[in-house]
Amino acid sequence: MAEIIQRDGTWTFDGDTVRIVPGGKAHPVRQELGETAVPLQAVAGISFEPDRKGGRLRLRLRGGACPVLRAADGRLKDGADPYLLTVEKDRTGVAEYFVDEVRNALLIEQVPDGPVDRFLLPGPSLPVSGGGGDGTASFDGESVRLTWNWKAEESKTAGGPSTFPLSRIAGVRWMPSIGLENGYLRFEPVEGPVSAPPKYDTYALDLWGISKKEYTAVLVAAAVLMRLPGARAALDALEAAPALVKTADPVPAAAPPAGDHDTLLRRLRELGELHRAGVLTDEEFSTAKQAVLRSM
Repeated sequence: MAEIIQRDGTWTFDGDTVRIVPGGKAHPVRQELGETAVPLQAVAGISFEPDRKGGRLRLRLRGGACPVLRAADGRLKDGADPYLLTVEKDRTGVAEYFVDEVRNALLIEQVPDGPVDRFLLPGPSLPVSGGGGDGTASFDGESVRLTWNWKAEESKTAGGPSTFPLSRIAGVRWMPSIGLENGYLRFEPVEGPVSAPPKYDTYALDLWGISKKEYTAVLVAAAVLMRLPGARAALDALEAAPALVKTADPVPAAAPPAGDHDTLLRRLRELGELHRAGVLTDEEFSTAKQAVLRSM
């Protein structure tokens, strides 16, 4: 078991799952998302990025594995990234050990780092709500509800809250506020995209970037995204057997070289099994594993 506890959060790794618990003062997106269990099959890599104050532990997921990252499309700030942990200076050694443990497990299990064709994480819990700007969005798994505040345009408030079932949604897009440009959370109706700007569109929130809380709109986008047609079957499988989810057609891993390298990989796998079974202590496992890795 590898574990690192920081004010920013706690990460643990048991050989199969990286469990992430955000700290009490973490970014609202991370707090609202809550505890996240990342199966090893969803991990593409991990790194520790040192700096003068300590550094950052960063978990890199396989493309398409996480609905939140899919909805964010690379637009999340580091502070809002659920898979980044700020590490204090006196814990850099622990962070480096954590990286070694995850990397070794990826090597032993021969996990490919390519994209997947279905979500491997369940995403935000339902019901979920988020947003800001001119209103709040909520989703219960069946319907989206947009509730306007006093700052919304009359074209929105005149009709009261906007509620529409999932069957009327063809797509969803989240864009944070960047510079002087407002962001938005926009739902595309099946009838076709709305041409009006988000501030007048009753299918959209207009996000101004005034507070970090507005970023939570991405969680609503993620929850809707993974329940749209095409993702529903994969979600049902994930909820039915989260510990057994694999990609339908995984990208094949490169075949290891023959000979001694194969023997060493088998030895690493055997050591991992003995450690998980309690036959080897943490210290014994670490010593034996390092000896095998040096041989490789």
